Amino acid sequence: MTDISTSVTVNRAGHGDAEDLIPVLAEAFFDGPVADWLVPDHNDRRAVYRRYFELVLNHGLDHGHVDTTADLSAVAIWYPRPEPPPNGSPEHPAALEAATGMYAPKFALLDAVFEAFHPSEPHHYLAYVAVNPEQQNRGVGAALLSHHHRQLDTLGMPAYLEASNLRNRELYIRLGYRAGPPMILPTTGPTIWRMWRGQPNTAGPVAFPESGPLPRRRPL
Repeated sequence: MTDISTSVTVNRAGHGDAEDLIPVLAEAFFDGPVADWLVPDHNDRRAVYRRYFELVLNHGLDHGHVDTTADLSAVAIWYPRPEPPPNGSPEHPAALEAATGMYAPKFALLDAVFEAFHPSEPHHYLAYVAVNPEQQNRGVGAALLSHHHRQLDTLGMPAYLEASNLRNRELYIRLGYRAGPPMILPTTGPTIWRMWRGQPNTAGPVAFPESGPLPRRRPL
């Protein structure tokens, strides 16, 4: 049973919330196997992550659906994907390189791997969910995701995400996701678990969906 905070108020985020939410993303993702693979140098990581998640959040605000809590302690970036997205914008590589500098090849590789294994079936994609480290383990993240899940259940729409560690993988399973075949990032990278939350009215076990065509880019 997953603890879900009943005191969390969820709002749609806007550009006026960005300055508060960018640090939440950067701090929540600062530690972990993916962070160690992307930017091994801790001294570089904080500045790179601050610029990278500014790019990520602004893209989500412009092209996706961003939920946050009333106190701006958590944020979830969703992208509706009724069909495979078009190829990434021509400005994306330059923007990514400006944000991540010498680490841009690893970030670009992460994008490409994620998109190569992305389901082709219509769904909502949870690109990022982050909780201020001081507010973690209080059910805030589960409440934030459950808010969107209820909307998806009304629509009969599945959800998809990638889990970067076993602890998060188990949380998502408790929230109704099924783990699919894992991905192992190249060049001694960590394992990523693909997670699928099927439509609630589906009878019996839900098969993990097939991946989409190569080599579409993640929507950033």
